[in-house]
Amino acid sequence: MHKEHYARFRDISVSERILNTVFLLTIGMGYLMALANMYYTHEGLDGKPGLSIEDVVISYHGSSNQTRLGTAINGIMKNNLRNASDKDVIMQWIQKGADEEGYQDKIQAILERDCVFCHTPSINPSLPDLTQYSTVSEVAHAGGATLPTLVRVSHIHLFGIAFILFFIGKIFLLCDMNVHVKRVAVVIPFIAMLLDVVSWFITKTTPSFAYVVVYSGALMGLSMGLQILLSIYQMWFYSRKKPDC
Repeated sequence: MHKEHYARFRDISVSERILNTVFLLTIGMGYLMALANMYYTHEGLDGKPGLSIEDVVISYHGSSNQTRLGTAINGIMKNNLRNASDKDVIMQWIQKGADEEGYQDKIQAILERDCVFCHTPSINPSLPDLTQYSTVSEVAHAGGATLPTLVRVSHIHLFGIAFILFFIGKIFLLCDMNVHVKRVAVVIPFIAMLLDVVSWFITKTTPSFAYVVVYSGALMGLSMGLQILLSIYQMWFYSRKKPDC
């Protein structure tokens, strides 16, 4: 019987290899930048330097004794305030109940000057929106990410990452390896991504699920990274004779 032959890296042209390689390298670099952005977005929320499980809990579940805005200006965002005294102004406003009148009198001008350049949905949808009182109020009171925020970030995350994983997987399928291993490998990052997003919502009510957020995100990154590295290796450094069929 005739054995069907599927395309492998040895079957594609040098031009296709170059295109695939620059795409994979660019995606890999972009993912590293995404990790750096995630680190600087979440680290220090617990008032301590570095990224910890407690920072993840505060991001999604909230803190029992501190608001997200309070932890941010006492930690990672403190140096972004042009005047050191503005931190005390914001903290006093939070402690007094974070009312709309106080926001319009004192807080709005500070945030517009020092914060909204980054904290605008159209620029960075993963960061809290500090452009209006209704959204500032969400982070000025106790609690983690709101449900509308999680929905907005998750739908962008799912659409964007799914396309990236699809194209990386399409290239990875050209690798010469055990077909069953390959089938499992292309599915793992999708499962990890879905688990990661679902765990955001669960962590909002169950703080211990913050560990799932970390582990599923790490699994997606590692599996995607292995696909990129193996694809580049087999495109340029791996050779195997074509079968006779």
